[in-house]
Amino acid sequence: MALRNIAIIAHVDHGKTTLVDQLFRQSGTFRDNQRVEERAMDSNDLEKERGITILAKCTSVEWEDTRINIVDTPGHADFGGEVERILSMVDGVILLVDSSEGAMPQTKFVTGKALALGLRPIVVVNKVDRPDERIQEVLDEVFDLFVSLDATDEQLDFPVLYASGRNGYASLDPTLREGTLTPMFETIVSHVPAPSVNRDAPFQFLVTLLDRDNFLGRILTGRIAAGSVKVNQSIHALDVEGKVVETGRASKILAFRGLERVPVEEAHAGDIISIAGLTEATVAHTIADTSVMDSLPSQPIDPPTLSMRFAVNDSPMAGREGSKVTSRMIRDRLFRESESNVAIRVTESADKDSFEVAGRGELQLGVLIETMRREGFELGISRPRVLFNTDEAGNRTEPYETVVIDVDDEFTGTVIDKMNLRKAEMTDMRPSTGGKTRITFSAPSRGLIGYHGEFLSDTRGTGIMNRLFEKYGPHKGNIEGRKNGVLISNGAGEAVAYSLGPLEERGILFVGPGEALYEGMIIGENAKTDDLEVNPMKAKQLTNFRASGGKDDAIRLTPPRKMSLEQAIAYIDDDELVEVTPQNIRLRKLHLDPHERKRASRAKAA
Repeated sequence: MALRNIAIIAHVDHGKTTLVDQLFRQSGTFRDNQRVEERAMDSNDLEKERGITILAKCTSVEWEDTRINIVDTPGHADFGGEVERILSMVDGVILLVDSSEGAMPQTKFVTGKALALGLRPIVVVNKVDRPDERIQEVLDEVFDLFVSLDATDEQLDFPVLYASGRNGYASLDPTLREGTLTPMFETIVSHVPAPSVNRDAPFQFLVTLLDRDNFLGRILTGRIAAGSVKVNQSIHALDVEGKVVETGRASKILAFRGLERVPVEEAHAGDIISIAGLTEATVAHTIADTSVMDSLPSQPIDPPTLSMRFAVNDSPMAGREGSKVTSRMIRDRLFRESESNVAIRVTESADKDSFEVAGRGELQLGVLIETMRREGFELGISRPRVLFNTDEAGNRTEPYETVVIDVDDEFTGTVIDKMNLRKAEMTDMRPSTGGKTRITFSAPSRGLIGYHGEFLSDTRGTGIMNRLFEKYGPHKGNIEGRKNGVLISNGAGEAVAYSLGPLEERGILFVGPGEALYEGMIIGENAKTDDLEVNPMKAKQLTNFRASGGKDDAIRLTPPRKMSLEQAIAYIDDDELVEVTPQNIRLRKLHLDPHERKRASRAKAA
């Protein structure tokens, strides 16, 4: 059977996973009467909720006498650690662009990686049935993007398909609005080359993905670069320098058939498979026949740019809501994550009670924290901080990001002012469709921490912001943080409406009546710049005198402001923590005792 390996590149929400669903249906991978979830490739709960792809997935469809292995890549730059390695497994890419939004920054990130590897793209303009489609302009944008990414003449001569993933048709004719995906299958088979591999050489395989199975242990996924492998064959793992990491047997070989991983007895060069049986081999290692001593070249991975401290939850409410609260459990979980997710780096603190977790962005680390709290962990999370470097001359450098903002014309002034305050430089501004403007900035990552929520408020929820790691550049000096102070509870107990009423005049409340509080917990934002300790638990003194003039009427409170995990992490200051449990997200001061807080602030001032 002929073989083709392709990756699908698309910006978040441009319809990639929906298109793969239709490829399954039309290739006969699913039976007609089989009940299949929408967006079958987004398998993890967080992916379904957020509508984004976080983990790369492999799958395969059979069309006529060709097996097509399809890899669904994450569109977010935060998960770029996945993207770089995955592209080394495939021989061609499908670039999917929305017929209205066109080429977006995250598309640029992955496309740049694909073109650098010499892959020839197939461009699919998706959602051609949108009323606001601008197909020809979008194609011009894609061509300009390829030119700016130094594409070769061969790469610029790309085939174009016009499709609607939701309605299941693709065509070489931009005016057609019906049909099937047969033209797409034909283009893949004719345009993407078969894997160029040596079938007769000894077995070699580069690990690109790693996950765990409760029964099989470590499962290493990648493409066979040479030779073939049989179950129980002796193999060893080589690191990047060619040193032997461990020797073992291929206890299980799994191939992708539709959405399933199916055990097979033997696999050959060019196929994408998973192997179980080794305990130490990891991503970027070469698994090979024991006679082979040369490792395969692997992609370098972009450095982490942001770190957070994950600490044991030491609040007075610790251990009430979660089942995993000890530092040993947190340590094991984080090191397990760093094994399979190469873009994350974990270091243990000297006191063994906290861990510095460095990653590619707030979204990536936010997803990790959200996954852990759903598993029953309790954590104390610090404010994110960027990782600084030094250049050859010894000057301090910091990470910069390219920020592309699509915003209604009326909000452009506000957005530009706010970005200037955050030391961002505008590099481009042009009108977009439907009364919108597209503005591009080069901004230090430090200034963008916590801006997303404010940006959505400023644009009344209509703005779209996309960020992408750009470079390490000169340090931009001091960037102003949060201007307002916070309201801090001065004791433990339950919040009382009688006390919260007057506190509303002081600022915005984060808690409502009946919520459990403790000393040092942040219960709201102060309207002024300093922190204020308050008593939200004082009940009304009961007397046997009736109040005159109906003053006993029920107190009406504004609903408290509830923050999501990302908003809370972005909101806190350096002397504050987010307490994360399976049931609650609370804000607190790092030092709960007011005297310790004063001592710490005096020490900082000194």
